[in-house]
Amino acid sequence: MNPLQQYIQDGRESKSHLLMTHVVYGYPTIEKSLDIMQLMLDKGVELLEVQFPFSDPVADGPTITTACHHALEQQPDLTACINDISQLARNNPASRVLLMSYLNPLLQVGFDNLAELLVENISGLIIPDLPIDHASMLKPVQEKNVSPIWLITPDMRDQRIRLITQQASGMLYCVSRSGVTGQTGSEMLGIQQYLARVRKFTTLPLGVGFGINTASDLQSLEGHADIAIVGSAFLNAFNQTGLPGVTSKLQEFSTVGSG
Repeated sequence: MNPLQQYIQDGRESKSHLLMTHVVYGYPTIEKSLDIMQLMLDKGVELLEVQFPFSDPVADGPTITTACHHALEQQPDLTACINDISQLARNNPASRVLLMSYLNPLLQVGFDNLAELLVENISGLIIPDLPIDHASMLKPVQEKNVSPIWLITPDMRDQRIRLITQQASGMLYCVSRSGVTGQTGSEMLGIQQYLARVRKFTTLPLGVGFGINTASDLQSLEGHADIAIVGSAFLNAFNQTGLPGVTSKLQEFSTVGSG
């Protein structure tokens, strides 16, 4: 079994869900972003998704987009980012670290070089603007046991979902609704039916993200998703009160089922 999938399934034996947090590398500074990541890992976050900033993050809402634009002012380097988060992964073996990046920065490094950078420390790679039709580009990464994590959206046809699940490994990232990250509203209400439709095609762990802001949102996933993916809520908390705000939000989410 794929190492990431095995890790998630092992964790689910004692927990109703795992938490996957999203941090933008370089926001508000590179050092401070690493502090946020370390805090999350210290608090027991199982999966840490680190976004390398990009100038046009089309899938992201205003909170993460603004963070990306500020992070780019730090002139972040992708290789340095991977080295920094690889060190975090080595220092925190009880958790798993994943890289999220839009395609263009990865193309500049090249997927053969990227695979060598990711090997052993980074468990998964999320590329929101790479369609499954180009999955062969990720062969060097897959050969190093790094899982490409594909996105599924509610408006996808069953044929497309089947195509993705046939090539996926590790886990699937189920977008809770069409649109961009960080919005709120009644979209969470239909999540059970949506996940049941995806589940028909795969036994892989299902992660759900985009719009999970409160413990109540997370509660709606209980019994339906394996991983709750939270990004904008933590950035908003940090923007309001700094690291204590992140801690408070982690505590809020920790109140939702642990078994």
